[in-house]
Amino acid sequence: MKRTLVFMAAALSLGACATDPVTGESIWGNTGRGAAIGAIVGGIGGVFAGGNDGRNAAVGAAVGALAGAGIGRYMDGQEEDMRRKVASSGIGVQRVGDRIELVMPSDVTFSKGSAALDPAFMPTLDKVAESLNLYPKTTIDIIGHASTEGEAQANLNLSYARAQSVQNYLQGKGVIGQRIASGGLGETQPLISPDDTEDKRRINRRVQVVLRPVTQ
Repeated sequence: MKRTLVFMAAALSLGACATDPVTGESIWGNTGRGAAIGAIVGGIGGVFAGGNDGRNAAVGAAVGALAGAGIGRYMDGQEEDMRRKVASSGIGVQRVGDRIELVMPSDVTFSKGSAALDPAFMPTLDKVAESLNLYPKTTIDIIGHASTEGEAQANLNLSYARAQSVQNYLQGKGVIGQRIASGGLGETQPLISPDDTEDKRRINRRVQVVLRPVTQ
């Protein structure tokens, strides 16, 4: 089934179809960086392919870029600060090279089947935003994931809406929108497969936040 990819950039709204260059899956995504069509498509490619995109130039111009040994030191500092801020919150923090990955389980972040943030989780997101603002020399990819329970298109739509909810909240707390790209992958990239029990499905329902250094 063909799925719809929707882009939004500031006052610009576009409809188009695209596929994840890694998996070949259709994707649904959103960027909030107020750029031309090519930059938006490139940004979504950055989310799902794991690469840097035009955000580096925009963010680097605003807050500066990192180089050499400074990259590792900067990410070490952000990792330490983020771990301290989200301790005992249910958010997982993993370091992969110069990347920091946060995993927000949906049962902590949202009600089942909803993209509305749980008010009890908002103080934790406030702390995430504090760390992101303290360390502005990173780009932020927000990716929604779903379990295989229910219809695939509905899961794709929900995963996108949840990622967008997290993006909107963080921007409301002062995180620069040009740093962020968000999208949904639905049920196409499970952590556990097959998710044939509720415990496995609960793990697969998540929002992933990937932080990458802005480099020269």
